[in-house]
Amino acid sequence: MTQPLVRAHAWMPSSPCSDGCLPKNPPTVRRIVLVLRIAAAIAAFALLPLLVVLGVPFPRVRHALTRLGARMLLLAIGIDLTVLDARSERERSRTADGALHVSGHISWTDVVVLTAVRPSTFVARADLVDWPLLGRLARAMKVLPIDRARLRELPAVVDQVADRIRAGASVVVFPEATTWCGLAYGSLRPALLQAAIDSETWVQPIRLRYLGRDGEPTTATCFVGDETIGASIGRIFRLAGLRAEVEFTAPEAPGGDRHDLARRCEVAIRRDDGVEPAERPRKDVYDPTVHEMMAEAERSPSAPAVAAA
Repeated sequence: MTQPLVRAHAWMPSSPCSDGCLPKNPPTVRRIVLVLRIAAAIAAFALLPLLVVLGVPFPRVRHALTRLGARMLLLAIGIDLTVLDARSERERSRTADGALHVSGHISWTDVVVLTAVRPSTFVARADLVDWPLLGRLARAMKVLPIDRARLRELPAVVDQVADRIRAGASVVVFPEATTWCGLAYGSLRPALLQAAIDSETWVQPIRLRYLGRDGEPTTATCFVGDETIGASIGRIFRLAGLRAEVEFTAPEAPGGDRHDLARRCEVAIRRDDGVEPAERPRKDVYDPTVHEMMAEAERSPSAPAVAAA
């Protein structure tokens, strides 16, 4: 039975996605492949801190070794990686040293995928450092924790992001502020994008999606609803034929209005959903016949509205 939406405050982002979004009979690997994946993950998990420590005196070496560790972990999970980048050299240079990277959020695997492409600092849920498998990677990447239930802490997080960017770091944020299944998605909340405006830094939109064996988008990797991190890891390790596709679009100038910046980034990362940019409303996009929670919340006159911070 679908549980009612529970929010700490009226601006608390929420997703209607649940285990009903998962594919019913996804292809899976044989037991021997699963055993090999687990062994490879343990090896990558054990080597990651060593790789990071070895590269501490040299930032470029540390980034290269961290990327190697993430790619080893991605291989162990069984997710292939494709990177699409049609940017010009000039566009690449705008985000080469210190930038805010903006992506949709589908799963805990997003952190591994994006680290395998370019090691960065992530703004992520505060309890991520305590998770199995990902906690060590999060600590290695010096993740910036955020508790979205505590609005008063948000300005301090924005300041930390701006400081990291000014120091030359790349920082990844997930402005949907929660995970969605990948076929439905949330509007980009503009609060964290203020860091790009404050630091006068270009923003790099990233289009991230997961494809199945047939090359079509899949929800198989999504981490939504009441599923625990342990159950999600166990389920995803058994899946076959997955591929993550990461596409870098043209960078966006920070401008002076975070709401406009959020709209421009949303247009960039959602450009293939069949909606013309000029017609695109800034709202969550989902199928009410599948995502019953949000439909029920909208029907209820007492349901709190979700506002963009």
